[in-house]
Amino acid sequence: MTILGNYRPTKLFCTLFVLLFVVHVHGHEGPDPLGHWMGRSDRVKDGKLFSRLGPNGSLSFEPTFIKDKEGESLLFEGPKAMCLLASDFKSVSDSLPTKALTVSAWVSVNTACQWGGILGVIQDNGDKEKGWILGYDESTFYFGLATQGADDGDGKMTYLKANTKYDLGKLYHVAATYDGNKTEIYINGKVENSITAQSGSILYPDSAPYVLGAYQDADEFYPHHGRIREVKLFGQTATADWVAKEFAHNDSLATEKWNEVEPSFDIIVEPYLQFATKTSMTVMWQTSQKASSVVHYGPTIACGQTVEFNASEIHEVVIEGLEPETQYFYRVESRSVGGTSYFSEPATFKTAVNQKTPFAFAVISDTQGNPKVSGELAKLAWGQRPSFLLHPGDLVSTGKNRDHWLKHFFPGMRPLINHVAFYPVLGNHEQNAKHYYNYVSLPKPEYYYAFNYGNARFFMID
Repeated sequence: MTILGNYRPTKLFCTLFVLLFVVHVHGHEGPDPLGHWMGRSDRVKDGKLFSRLGPNGSLSFEPTFIKDKEGESLLFEGPKAMCLLASDFKSVSDSLPTKALTVSAWVSVNTACQWGGILGVIQDNGDKEKGWILGYDESTFYFGLATQGADDGDGKMTYLKANTKYDLGKLYHVAATYDGNKTEIYINGKVENSITAQSGSILYPDSAPYVLGAYQDADEFYPHHGRIREVKLFGQTATADWVAKEFAHNDSLATEKWNEVEPSFDIIVEPYLQFATKTSMTVMWQTSQKASSVVHYGPTIACGQTVEFNASEIHEVVIEGLEPETQYFYRVESRSVGGTSYFSEPATFKTAVNQKTPFAFAVISDTQGNPKVSGELAKLAWGQRPSFLLHPGDLVSTGKNRDHWLKHFFPGMRPLINHVAFYPVLGNHEQNAKHYYNYVSLPKPEYYYAFNYGNARFFMID
């Protein structure tokens, strides 16, 4: 009886162990993870994002969480927003892939930019391009990779772009895989593009930060603006079936309507003026999310009249039917889909003068990288009450860098451009960038144009 009593529990334990082991083997259909980060409030404390696997991250911004159908996401927002996983990737090299890779993420892009980063380790400096990154450009997601076996194995990244054009604010499941020969990118569970330009082991730089939520190397920093819900990194290549199932697990997120969540809402560019005529004025501003576009205006600070245009992020509203050489007060209003409102402080503008009326104008150029200096010039110019401002070019240092517009040009040119219209032309530093055309409202084709003011005609030539 004693032997039998001892024997049966042992046999049962062994049988259960074998059964559990078998279930584990058959249930495991994907690669083993190296890193796993979730943008949830219970994973953030004291400025730290605590991982499920891999290194914890340091947040450079005040965290905000956006609820969705299945939980919540961490909103990355601000000029320095990022999550630093390691100042040098070598300190956490054991948690990084070497020969194969899978990276999977649920993310939204709230502001498009040329170089957006979700997760990566890169150095992209001239002819020295090393590392990898999952990110996005102004319209699509991409995956960048450099390897030791490529034809240009001394260091050139291949950027593989998806075909799907993302909608701002909408959540997407983005995944990329590399198996040593082929690189693929997936959107919402479906493969969209593949390439075999890279092969062999991943080519890492001598040093580089390991970053979640930004595109950063030694001399470039482009913070992510949008939600990061979940990111996983693997040292193996996932199958197409695994990626499809990973998407299907939360596929309802991809059909989420933007008005089902309350996005963070803020003013990005305060109101400024464009293209004044004797009977009209164009008012522009930018909000962090798509919102209504309303301008209140009138001859007194009560601003009793209104004009409204289509909801947008970069707002462009033309006030028409005005009297010549007359001062008006104005203020703008935007209301987000979640009901949050922005109201600007009231300001004034004056319509263009009649043909025989004398006028004066200001000329300020090369404001690139000098918000402090250009700000002093703007204050001095406004003190003389010019009718408008001419800007002969080089508004910013790098036209394709959105932050140069948001941090340098617009803040520096106040309080002038919220009271008088400014008429710019492209300089070489604008790089013919999309930002220039988004932020101005001028006669087509906008890189050259002409306008009348009083008894003069101005020719604006690139």
